[in-house]
Amino acid sequence: MPHKVEDFLESDAFFVAVLHCAREMLTIYRESPRIASIFAAQQRWLMAHAGFALHFGYPGEPKLGLYSGRFIAFVVANKIASRNTAAAFIQEMLAYRFLRPVDSRSDKRTRLLEPTETAHEHFFRWLATHLFILDSLDGGNRLDRINADPAAFSRIQPLISKAIIDSDAVRDPGATYSLFNWANSGGLIMDYLMSRIDKFDRSSERAYIGPLPLKEIRNQFMISNTHLKRLLTQASEMGSIGWTQPPYKGDTWISHAFVMEYWGYQAAKFAVIDAAAEAVLGPAARKTASLR
Repeated sequence: MPHKVEDFLESDAFFVAVLHCAREMLTIYRESPRIASIFAAQQRWLMAHAGFALHFGYPGEPKLGLYSGRFIAFVVANKIASRNTAAAFIQEMLAYRFLRPVDSRSDKRTRLLEPTETAHEHFFRWLATHLFILDSLDGGNRLDRINADPAAFSRIQPLISKAIIDSDAVRDPGATYSLFNWANSGGLIMDYLMSRIDKFDRSSERAYIGPLPLKEIRNQFMISNTHLKRLLTQASEMGSIGWTQPPYKGDTWISHAFVMEYWGYQAAKFAVIDAAAEAVLGPAARKTASLR
């Protein structure tokens, strides 16, 4: 059976693995800022998942195929973004060549779109990273199986997309998480903050991550000083981050509550991915029985 959210919330080994995942996402960003910018904020991440799923065949939908009107209607209906934001996202993906028109002779009235090889490659890498983490926790063979059958990605991804779009635990795990993940580059900055945690003691009120290099963050994530400080100030006012010598001086700390919000989101997301992988690939052949 796939892992439950509770399994991950109780496992310290899972959180260590999650920090590894955060560092991997940051590596992807450094290698390709444009493609990684899709994962930089939740709204964009959800729209990207929706687009792939509509292309492959969204569960419960009578037809498959991605085109602008269908995508915009879907995004609005699922309260992911406004019509204007959804339309702008499609145009941006076309401009960056992550989407391209399909030459369709069956219906000249609708311009079908499809993800390019670059988009496929990076989305597959996103999934592979998560399957690798799951395998490292329980000795499973999910990654080997999808590498042996890459076409399985087109069956797994729509299941993941529907589950995350329908999940409050993924979309709204807490106030501070939402603050970061709906801000431009905020999701990546949150991953960066969490990736700096060395060890996390559940009994501690705070996790200390050392001095915060604001200039490095601005340059790495292409965020203005005003935007970055506004984001950090809001988080500080919520009691979610702080400094031993404020403002922005000395060691930075992250509150226990903020860490647990992030942990809870990751637990819900990994549970979704594990369930989708099992539905398509079958049960993982596990060598170990416990996450601990």
